[in-house]
Amino acid sequence: MSAAIEKIEYRGWAHCYRISNGEVEAVVTGDVGPRIMRYGFLGDQNFLKEFTGQLGQSGESTWQPRGGHRLWIAPEDLVKSYAPDNSPVHIEVMDGVLEATGPVEPLTGLEKGLVVRLADSGSELEIVHQIRNAGEQPLELAPWALTMMAQGGAGIHGFPPRGTHPEMLAPSNPLVMWAFTNLSDVRWKLLEKYVVLLQDPRNPVPQKIGSFNRNTWGAYLLNEEVFVKRTWAGGPMASYPDCGCSFETFTNADFLELETLGPMTRLEPGETATHTELWTAHRGIRISRWEDAELDAKLAPLTVSA
Repeated sequence: MSAAIEKIEYRGWAHCYRISNGEVEAVVTGDVGPRIMRYGFLGDQNFLKEFTGQLGQSGESTWQPRGGHRLWIAPEDLVKSYAPDNSPVHIEVMDGVLEATGPVEPLTGLEKGLVVRLADSGSELEIVHQIRNAGEQPLELAPWALTMMAQGGAGIHGFPPRGTHPEMLAPSNPLVMWAFTNLSDVRWKLLEKYVVLLQDPRNPVPQKIGSFNRNTWGAYLLNEEVFVKRTWAGGPMASYPDCGCSFETFTNADFLELETLGPMTRLEPGETATHTELWTAHRGIRISRWEDAELDAKLAPLTVSA
């Protein structure tokens, strides 16, 4: 069946929109955001984290974690990145495409939007992130797409193709740490081709790492189902924020985030920066060992950009 969009109530919000093709579904809020609050197989688990005490709420004066998928600006700023998104958004539906546009943020002068399109069959969800400079001064920023994943799974990221010495002498990618990154934490699994970060609801200590890969992707294994998000990093590596990151992952006790970033952009008044992700969902994925060979067999076919 073709993808259909219908207005629904969701988790206490009266103005939400469900996009479904009979296989997977996504739910976009109209009461706050723009945010995607659900993505998963029809009638099955939600891959995305939900903070139950914040669902159905709106109008708060400060930024709320809330859960789901959101659009921020990088590099991270304790004030500007955390501009509240607690007001109603404008929803427009046309030809199977949903566009959610938030009000201009008084704090930043930015207008953020998501354009969401679900394939007529399969699980592929395309999300175009848009940031428009509605202010009067140029701004330097990078689009930053953050997806909060539900508790209890494993986040996985792949490095660029590996090689041998001395045939390949140039560096392939950065591996970026934050001041609170601790690579001896047992939640990290550092492999030759992959980095794995386990989400543990019993461990509140934050962890984060970043990297760069032209074929940027992050995956989340949850109860034998895998969520994958992909984007293509086309700009020079040095133009990406946070020491050259096109991908970052973060966890604490509440959630794990898969984050992709666009390059730093000088956004003149009236101009819009865009950043596109493709999401897919996959069933029946069992990973018994955190080893390159098993991840190659189970995940590599799911993470190649078209």
